[in-house]
Amino acid sequence: MDELLDVVDLVADSGFEGIVTWLVRIVGLVALLGGLGLWLFTEMGLLVVPAVLILAGMVLLVAPSILLLTAELA
Repeated sequence: MDELLDVVDLVADSGFEGIVTWLVRIVGLVALLGGLGLWLFTEMGLLVVPAVLILAGMVLLVAPSILLLTAELA
């Protein structure tokens, strides 16, 4: 966890925090929409893949804000 906070702190210090945050959010949005698309528009017998994609997408949408807030507080 400390290594992750060091990387976030390095990104925040370099001034690229906005770009990295939006890239992670875009990846999360694509994963979320992909999971919803698989769940709603296909007849997949195994619903684990769409559920994992939806959960990962939600985490990636929220994680950048939480990580940057944690880095600022630390």
